[in-house]
This record gives sequence, structure tokens and C-alpha cells, in this order.
Amino acid sequence: MATQKLPGHSVADFATWQPVLRLLRAAKAGTAGTAGSSEPGAEPVRVSGRLGRGGWSLALPRRVPPRGRASQAEDMQDELDAVERVQSALAEAGVANVAFSAEIDPAGAAVLRLLGPSPAVEPGIGTAHPGALILVEGSLPEPWRRLPDPTYAAGPAPSADPETLERTLRERLPDAIGATEEEIAAAEARLGVRLPEELKALYRVTRARWEDRGDDYEAANSVFAAVRCELSSVDELYLAEVSTRHYYWAHAAMEAVHTRPDAAVQGVVGSPGWIVFAENGGGDRLAVDLTPGPRGHTGQIILIGHEESVGADLLADSLTDWVLDRERHGQRCPSDEPPLVAHVNHASIQSVREAAHPGLEVLSIGVWDGAPFSLAPVIGLPRLRTLSAYAGTLADPLEIAALTGLEYLELGPQDWRVLLDAGAVPRSLSAASITAYGDQDPLPVVAIANEILALWDRPQIIQTVVAGDLGALG
Repeated sequence: MATQKLPGHSVADFATWQPVLRLLRAAKAGTAGTAGSSEPGAEPVRVSGRLGRGGWSLALPRRVPPRGRASQAEDMQDELDAVERVQSALAEAGVANVAFSAEIDPAGAAVLRLLGPSPAVEPGIGTAHPGALILVEGSLPEPWRRLPDPTYAAGPAPSADPETLERTLRERLPDAIGATEEEIAAAEARLGVRLPEELKALYRVTRARWEDRGDDYEAANSVFAAVRCELSSVDELYLAEVSTRHYYWAHAAMEAVHTRPDAAVQGVVGSPGWIVFAENGGGDRLAVDLTPGPRGHTGQIILIGHEESVGADLLADSLTDWVLDRERHGQRCPSDEPPLVAHVNHASIQSVREAAHPGLEVLSIGVWDGAPFSLAPVIGLPRLRTLSAYAGTLADPLEIAALTGLEYLELGPQDWRVLLDAGAVPRSLSAASITAYGDQDPLPVVAIANEILALWDRPQIIQTVVAGDLGALG
């Protein structure tokens, strides 16, 4: 494993980590009986976690507040103080986050290993284990490479009526300051698209700038009531292209883009024709859709959910319908088509053979109590690009070598070990993940990760070793 000192000396100072390590040792001792005890014969304690400038993941218990009172910051002040010390050091060093593992002997001598960062490794989510390994620099998951299909036959809905829309909004917002034609033209030039007439009509009534309202919250509420959403200013319009939807490889590689023949909205991640003009107050975005699905209308209003990565929901056939509260619902309907993403487990599809079909893109094999599966039924499928398999579910991991189109592979450490020892890691991969379960020591997982990264000559996960003494457990 590569060993290197992290930038910024304070991150690698044992004193920076002492409070965190003491809390973790005490928590471990409290849950494991004699673990962490200084009694003769006691075993060393191993602790691990991840800290970042925006959050942390530590196996620390939460104190139960007094009956009738909610939890408050002072209930975990010792944890907050300990974490803040590390976060300050990370900020000073310019490091976003770092995972760690430490072994503490009964007398309090500790060896701390700081793991990372590496530009080729995404941070693990809620764990000290590494996240996805980016084997090809700049690579994107397949759904993030997909553009919407052309929709040359689409046109505005019959209900689209810019004149009625503008008249209605002027009645509702008589004192609003509208955008000039120059301001609307500037927005079009910045976006590189022509705004639909309904959207122009809306902004001719109100340009929705905060400075126009000052501290008049009643005026802001009146705009919300008139337009039925939190309207962005004409200067804040933007396109909901794929780059506006954040992703982790481990999640994005499990998605698939598909637009049904009867869909009103294309099932893509993003589109250069989705003009975001508002939010709903709950983190979801409203957009005018210029690239509708086969059964949609140009200029329809869609909702881009903040909890979803692919697709959007139809809200109204036109901006006129939306403002006049003539919504549409039920855009997403069950499909009889075989799934592009197949989940094989004890509660879903029961076999790999049942999941196999020519359009299959993603195969996820989860918890399974029966005999392990052969991958023979999916060998040769033309579109299979992702395989995720729970530990112990593959009869022969070496069958993976025959899946020549894989771009993402997620396996447990043991299956990765089989592939590495046989020199059978697929060279078609753009990214990979090692799934470790429970409180598994991150150091062996990091070692396997570095072996995989080395096959692509990618930057290693560095290890910084820091020794110190916590003293006897009080």
C-alpha cells in the first residue's frame, strides 16, 4: 500500500485525532465488554470511520435525552468538539474528507492509518471503505452519456396560450416589474436556446428578482401564489443537463435510460431542452420541456425530483395549464416490457436465467439463500454493462471474464481476489467497487483497491501512518 504524508501537517498530527480515537475506544469498550480494557490478556481494539468537512461517519452511540425533550447539540458536545478539531485540520490542508483505521492496544498505544485521498477513488458513503474506483479518467456512467432523442414532430399543447397566461398573471401581480425584451434576449443568448412564448410571457410580467421586492415577503408570497412555485429570476434560468444531476458511480451505474413509446417525458438524466425556471419548495425543480417524449408537447411543465437520478414527471401540458391549475398526474406507469435493470434475490427475480434478455443492461444479484448462480445465461448479451453480485452468490466468479461489455463491476473482496489472482479482471471496465459488509477492516479492502487501480495505472489510495498514545482507558 502506498504510504505518503497528507498535505497540511496538522492532519497527520496524532493530537488532532486523539479526541475522536478516545471516544471510539470508549464506545467499543462499552459494546464489547472487555474490549479496550487494560486488563492482562485484553485484545487490541480496532476502530475506523470517515470524516469530511461537511459531515462524518463514526460508530458512536447517541445519548438519550431526558423524557419529553428532543436531542440537542449539548447531548453530543464531546463528539462535536472532537470532530471539529479534525475538520479544521482538513480545511487547512485542503482535503475534502479522509477515511481512517486505528488499532489501539490495551495500554493505549495507538497506530492510526489515514486512508486517502486519491483522485481515482470516490469517498465511501457512511463507511471507511473506499467508494467506486474510477479506472478511466473522466469516464461517465452510461446513463450520463445519453442525450434525448430528437422530437421533430412535437409541438405545443392546444392549451398553450401566451396571451391568456400574460393577462392572468398581470391580474394576479399588478405591481410586478417585468423583464425587458433585452433581458429576455440576454437570457436566450446565455442559454443558447430560444425561450418558448409562454415563458417569455411569464417574465414580461415579473422578472422575479429579489431586489425588486426588497424585504417585502408579502410580495414574494404573492408571486408564489400567482405562479404556484418558487420562481427563479430571468437571470437564473439554466438548463438541466446531465451535469446538474450529481451521481456516485455505484448508484449511477445501476440506472438505465429508457423512454417508452407512450411516454410524455423522455427518461433521460438531463436534457439541453429542460429549462429550469422554478422550484416547488421541497428541493424539486420545475422545468419547461423542449425535448418531450413521443406523447408529450413542446413547452410542457415537468418536475425533476431531487431524490431521483433519471427521468422527470409531467405536471402540466403547458405553462398556461400549470398557472391555471390544470395539472396532469400519473406519468409513470408500470410496463410489461422486461426490465433493463434486473434484481435477482430472494424477494424478486429468482434466477439469472429469468432475468436474461437481449435488452438487459444491469444485473444486480442480491441476498440469496439458495445455491449460487451461474452467469452463463447472460454471457453474450449485447447491452449488459453492469454487474453487482453479493458475496457468495456466484458459482464461478471467473465467468465474469466472458462478460466482455462490462463497464462497471461490484463484488465482495473474496470474488475480487479470485479475479485478481487469475488475471481475469475485465479490461472493459471504466469503474469498479469493492463491497465490504459490516465492520470489516478497511485495510485489506484498500489493499485490493490498490491492486485494481494499479492495473489501469491509476493513482493509489495513500496511507499515512501516525503513532501515539491515548493512555489507559479511564
